[in-house]
Amino acid sequence: MTTRFRAWVAEKPEDSVSLNLRERTLDELPAGDVTIRVAYSSVNYKDGLTVSSTGRVARAYPLVPGIDLAGTVTDSKDSRFRAGDEVIVTGYELGVAHDGGFSEYARVPGDWVVPLPEGLSLKEAMVLGTAGFTAALSVYRLEEHGLGPDRGPVLVTGASGGVGSVAVAILAKQGYTVAASTGKDQAREYLRALGASEVLTREEVSAESRKALEKERWAAAVDPVGGKTLAYLLRTTRYGGAVALSGLTGGGTVETTVYPFILRGVSLLGIDSVYCPMDIRREIWARLAGPWKPAGLGDIGYEIPMEELPKTLEEILQGKVRGRTVVKL
Repeated sequence: MTTRFRAWVAEKPEDSVSLNLRERTLDELPAGDVTIRVAYSSVNYKDGLTVSSTGRVARAYPLVPGIDLAGTVTDSKDSRFRAGDEVIVTGYELGVAHDGGFSEYARVPGDWVVPLPEGLSLKEAMVLGTAGFTAALSVYRLEEHGLGPDRGPVLVTGASGGVGSVAVAILAKQGYTVAASTGKDQAREYLRALGASEVLTREEVSAESRKALEKERWAAAVDPVGGKTLAYLLRTTRYGGAVALSGLTGGGTVETTVYPFILRGVSLLGIDSVYCPMDIRREIWARLAGPWKPAGLGDIGYEIPMEELPKTLEEILQGKVRGRTVVKL
């Protein structure tokens, strides 16, 4: 009997992208070593761009979007995995050039697959997903740079979003003094519940200035925003501090000077979760399942059925989504 399943397929016959729920068979899955029955996926800003006519993220159409998935292996030609294994896949070409997680079944190369670490459920893994992984990788890189709770306050920008929410929770759990910035007034209590001791407005951290340097304030920052916010962070980071940059929701260009770098020794750390080496990838997931597992994970994640995905993709591009949205497949 042929296995049939549902998948959201982004199609672009002309200039516009449409997202359609299609019935597929296993024979239509892309090439790969590991076939997975997907239990959960999650919604990321990048997924919204994939189904946007101006997003310029998808390499080709038709495409099943979804840069995250978690599920159970049903068939494997890779000796590292066998039927029944619970696994996570994030990044690489998933949902960009290779059919992704918004499907009840997926097939991927074995080199992309991470065993679900003990301490995480499949759903919890997708509450975290790429956004949570990126947040943890940002903290990892900052601590490699020398950051510790005794160094001073850490600012998390875009804090009501996926990366920001998890970053606030991780840092607070590790004993850091965390400040959070958001453009959503209604998110203040949410951020304080995650562990932020101070909540700033978006305007405070994106204001332009004629000064090349301002008062030293932050020991470090986790920034998924970029643009004017990154310029502010560079001007206000303390001597020897660092900014971990992972996103561009505030713009892809930044107007700054060399002075934060040459007079204060500030470092700008680029955070890429897509092609993160597998040894580090596994280490980050182990930490997320253990000492870095956010205490308020249930508050960060919101579950939706598969049918509500198109609406949520529109909302994430409009900045209306708080925390993490998990798609039950």
